[in-house]
Amino acid sequence: MAQPARQLKAIPATLPSSKPQALQLVESPRPARPLALILVLFLILLVLALIYVPWQQSITGVGQIIVFSPNDRPQNVQAQIPGRLKGWKVKEGDFVEAGTVIAEIAEIDSKFLDPNQLERLERQREFLIAQREAAQSRAAALLQQIKALEQSRNLAIPAAEERARQAADRLRSAEQALEAAKQKLLADELNFERIRDLNKGKKDADGNWIIQPGLRSDRDFELARQTVETSRADVIRLQALLDAAIRDTKVGELDARRVENDTLATLSSAQSSYASAQETIASLSNSIQKLDIEIQNFRERIQQRQVIAPRAGQVTQLRAVGETETLKSGDVLCVLIPQMKEEEQAVELLISDFDAPLVRLGDPVRLQFEGFPAVQFVGWPSVAIGTFGGRVVSIDSVDDGLSRFRLLIRPDYDAINLGKDDPWPDPTILRPGTQVTGWVMLRVVSLGFELWRQFNGFPPMFDRNPIERKKKPKDDKDKVKAKGKSGKDDDGDKDDK
Repeated sequence: MAQPARQLKAIPATLPSSKPQALQLVESPRPARPLALILVLFLILLVLALIYVPWQQSITGVGQIIVFSPNDRPQNVQAQIPGRLKGWKVKEGDFVEAGTVIAEIAEIDSKFLDPNQLERLERQREFLIAQREAAQSRAAALLQQIKALEQSRNLAIPAAEERARQAADRLRSAEQALEAAKQKLLADELNFERIRDLNKGKKDADGNWIIQPGLRSDRDFELARQTVETSRADVIRLQALLDAAIRDTKVGELDARRVENDTLATLSSAQSSYASAQETIASLSNSIQKLDIEIQNFRERIQQRQVIAPRAGQVTQLRAVGETETLKSGDVLCVLIPQMKEEEQAVELLISDFDAPLVRLGDPVRLQFEGFPAVQFVGWPSVAIGTFGGRVVSIDSVDDGLSRFRLLIRPDYDAINLGKDDPWPDPTILRPGTQVTGWVMLRVVSLGFELWRQFNGFPPMFDRNPIERKKKPKDDKDKVKAKGKSGKDDDGDKDDK
């Protein structure tokens, strides 16, 4: 009879432990140990990262693409004068050059309805010019007349004064002659009286002398008497001449005054006529000047009947206005978008008033344009993809009414020229109005400091004077030297004290 097979006992999976069962229950399971080690290593790496990993602080803002030059920004093309739309000369989306006619406007004001108004104004101007030339000729003739009158006056007055002086000379001569005649009469009378006494003549009843025989002859007596009568006649005659000379002197003085007054009156009349002619010339010149202004304004108004493109660009947003419709001055007919150049690209970025004090001119900026794929790492801009560099070129001094401040950003041409950054997209692709997100770069700090700042709500840090910075000693020797110098200076100060 065969022997039954020997049955083998099952070997336990784990060997019995020598530790007490209670200790085995409180021990950590073996799979948790690697996890704990991983967590410890993670914490160590996290601490090291918080201490040594750099973080780029930044200020976030949003904005849009704009044209930096005001002349190249989109412009509203307006109707300069009120009128009736005569017709369009362009279509939506057309590219036009500067000076191209966009639309024409017909007049509706009654002051400008005459088609020949400009010609009439020019003829009126010619008439006024002819009148002014005639007045100028008359003024020139009066001026010559005034000069001739002045010369005549300068000759007539001295002549009249000379005649008055001659009359005065004749008066003095007559006075002297009369005085001499009186003296002669006196001498003749004395001589006659001596002869009379010698002859003892006497007067008769009629007053005539009667000659009596004496020492002188009758002939001498008669001659003496005749001489006295002649002297008396001379005195009377010279007295008459003196009276005439006095009258001539007065007449000469009056004539001199008359000549002076007459020439002055004639000269004043000519000067008055000349002043009147000058006034007429001034009035006509004023009228011509006003008419020139009116003509120039009318010519400008004729030009304003055509709506002209101020710059080269694209015509967009044509107003839905048909022909024969009336317009007011200042009505927008369309929008002209000038052709933007690369050097005119700029970004208008808005930031909060909380961050505005931290921004300085020249700060670097990273920009993300809408429609252009980009991956931005805020703290590590060096690994960002699809962003573009810029620089702050302007900061508004006042907010926009919503506690936001505007920054103007231009491309960072230095970095672009050195090949450190990509140029901005072409203006034909990156159009004005495209939305932009920007980050203004500040200081580089540790990751832990940035987290601590964010948790506490503190503002980012920035360099107060980024241009001039104090140079730190390179090593401990420099520090020792610096301390030594400062110590010597302190000792010197103490000695001085």
